[in-house]
Amino acid sequence: MATQDTCVTIVPYFKVHKGKLEAFRALCEQFIEKTQTETKVLYYGFSFDGDQVHCREGYSDAEGLLTHLDNVGGLLEEALKIAELTRLEIHGIEQELNTLRGPLADLKPQFFTLEYGFRR
Repeated sequence: MATQDTCVTIVPYFKVHKGKLEAFRALCEQFIEKTQTETKVLYYGFSFDGDQVHCREGYSDAEGLLTHLDNVGGLLEEALKIAELTRLEIHGIEQELNTLRGPLADLKPQFFTLEYGFRR
């Protein structure tokens, strides 16, 4: 069973520098505020395990993800001054991933092709 789901997820993991966790949390609030204005965001949030942070986010398609990165680019630059991006995955159907491979190449993500599944 193939999927018709065009949802694209970006799966970043950060390790926050020592003593910078509260500053990173403050940035998370700003990320949330800016992202709430986006029309193609399906879900968005931050999970914490000590100084490790995961941003859980999904978009209706590749265009939505690119719009998001443009929207929060300045905040991401600030976050990367106080945290290291330790892992980055992109999940979606091949057609959507192909739209993202060029624009996201500098971030060196691992791309996962969604082949089976559904979304309600």
